[in-house]
Parts: sequence; structure tokens; C-alpha cells
Amino acid sequence: MNKPALSEREAQIIKLIAWEYTSEEIGKKLFLSTETIRTYRKNLFCKLDVTNVAGLVRRAFECEILQVG
Repeated sequence: MNKPALSEREAQIIKLIAWEYTSEEIGKKLFLSTETIRTYRKNLFCKLDVTNVAGLVRRAFECEILQVG
């Protein structure tokens, strides 16, 4: 599977999503609004061609955006 072009911020947000952070928690951690995080999530779903968080995390592992360990 081809690795999609993601910004550092997008990769950072995927990692936090995988760690089960909510949009609100991610926003507070990164000093961004909850709405901005929701927009990032929506865009990530489109970029990775998924419809939910489980698919996002699975695809992130497949594309080696996330790694075990």
C-alpha cells in the first residue's frame, strides 16, 4: 500500500487518535480548537479512504504511519 503524503501534524493527530484521545483532548494537547481537530480527522478519513477510527488506525499501520512498539 502506498504511504499517503501526510503533514507532521496529521501524523501526530493519527498517533493521538490511536492512543484513544478525544478531539477535545487532542485540541488541548496541541493548543488547537476542537473544531480544528475535527477538520483534521475528516481530512484524514478522506486521505486514507476510511469511514471510521478503526479503519483509520488499521490503514495507518498498513501504510507504516504507525508502528508497533
